[in-house]
Amino acid sequence: MSKADDEADVIVVGAGLAGLAATAELADAGKRVLLLDQESEASLGGQAFWSFGGLFLVGSPEQRRMGVRDSAELALQDWMGTAGFDRPEDAWPRRWAEAYVDFAAGEKRSWLRAQGLRFFPIVGWAERGGHLAGGHGNSVPRFHITWGTGPGVLAPFERRVREAAERGLVSLRLRHRVDELVLLGGAATGVRGTVLAPDGALRGQASNRDSAGEFELSAQAVIVTSGGIGGNHDLVRENWPRRLGTAPKRMLSGVPEHVDGRMLGITEKAGGHVINPDRMWHYTEGIENWNPLWARHGIRILPGPSSLWLDATGRRMPAPCFPGFDTMGTLEHIMCSGHEYTWFVLSQKIIEKEFTLSGSEQNPDLTGKDLKLLLKRVLPGATGPVEAFKDKGVDFVVADKLPDLIAGMRELAGDGVLDADTVTGEVVARDREMDHPFTKDLQVTAVHGARRYRGDKLIRVASPHRILDPKAGPLIAVRLNILTRKTLGGLHTDLDARVLREDGSPLPGLYAAGEVAGFGGGGMHGYRALEGTFLGGCLFSGRTAGRAAAAAVL
Repeated sequence: MSKADDEADVIVVGAGLAGLAATAELADAGKRVLLLDQESEASLGGQAFWSFGGLFLVGSPEQRRMGVRDSAELALQDWMGTAGFDRPEDAWPRRWAEAYVDFAAGEKRSWLRAQGLRFFPIVGWAERGGHLAGGHGNSVPRFHITWGTGPGVLAPFERRVREAAERGLVSLRLRHRVDELVLLGGAATGVRGTVLAPDGALRGQASNRDSAGEFELSAQAVIVTSGGIGGNHDLVRENWPRRLGTAPKRMLSGVPEHVDGRMLGITEKAGGHVINPDRMWHYTEGIENWNPLWARHGIRILPGPSSLWLDATGRRMPAPCFPGFDTMGTLEHIMCSGHEYTWFVLSQKIIEKEFTLSGSEQNPDLTGKDLKLLLKRVLPGATGPVEAFKDKGVDFVVADKLPDLIAGMRELAGDGVLDADTVTGEVVARDREMDHPFTKDLQVTAVHGARRYRGDKLIRVASPHRILDPKAGPLIAVRLNILTRKTLGGLHTDLDARVLREDGSPLPGLYAAGEVAGFGGGGMHGYRALEGTFLGGCLFSGRTAGRAAAAAVL
């Protein structure tokens, strides 16, 4: 390999969605790029491949067609009420949040459509909040599902990068693990690392870390796009915030093991500043995958609002800890309760209408763009993947009678803390609220309110009914586990995605984008997220970093 092969205008570390977006922008500007990743080509695109493909858009035609009135002002109000920025170092994250909402309300949709992305016509209403108008949550539905899910989001950016490779502008250096950033005169000028041995592992599976040599590459700038820490449970626990109670002893992983956070420490050692490491986003509705791809592989239930949510003892979760309303508030309540798991209790009628599983592989109709399969969602019965989990998943209990269901729950938990009388009392009390059009139950009120939205009534929220109604059965209980997912803090960056030192000055030649930068600024979500904002954050920050680096190099 010649010396020229080891040099480029820009090195991009991480071939996930943010890295692909940055590389595509650099190549469009005529810059030569070395794109590195520690995994093989099978994992190109990173964890975005496994996503449901949800994108946060504001004031879209899809919203208007569903009768949703949205605006940049309302979206920013929701974002700021959700983020809860309260630290001096939140100045840049706040500016990133403002810029991203402007992007989501403006150019984002047309930019993506110009590259071939299309959206499912029914807009989802994720993370509904359940607080006051100025607090956490989406005031209106904004979750736009990409036609093709995560792979559909990745496709145009992978295509642009591969076309640039054919033109000689991009060189893919896979199985290249960066161990050190090279600095010269205080500026980032390259990377050093280990060439990992070839590995035939499938996408998502763990690959070897055997050394097959070393490398050193040079460039005028380096962009770090290496992702977060969700696959590294030791780092998750190390950074676990006290406000969320005690870190779980057992967690499922919503991301593959290579999401290890290594580049955060490596960049920090080179002088970059990491902020808000205690801000993270984990789900409370995780179920163990009966057909796992990686260690501790968990899947998140994307629930509608009707399931009865009980703690480990059988007591009902307090408002607004309802399904799909307040992820971080619910996580805090669970981890301060002394138990690490909870339960959904529901009917077959609810699971058929309200259970969606996160992940491209769990939604073959949307991922495969299969219209015939998609039409089955409006027919009686749950989707095939949901039924497979009900039949094979270790966290599911099914019974015709409530005493039998409770006995199965107690056997599954095995810790003796679930009280049968408490469960029975909670189910019966909830069901009494369904016998008339009035209620003091805030969750029942939320269900009625959700069905005022056409999209929810059509495919997302079951008609109100008693859980114990035999016609709605059988009864189902689902044990819910904590599921690791996103890193909300990260490398501190300015609006040009330049990595900042601890004193706030830019570290010359070094940029960061995607989850490693808290999706922009070192944490543009603050403490909590509005959903559909992670993929879009990778795209926006990756695009920003690519364009800024392209303008800076000669």
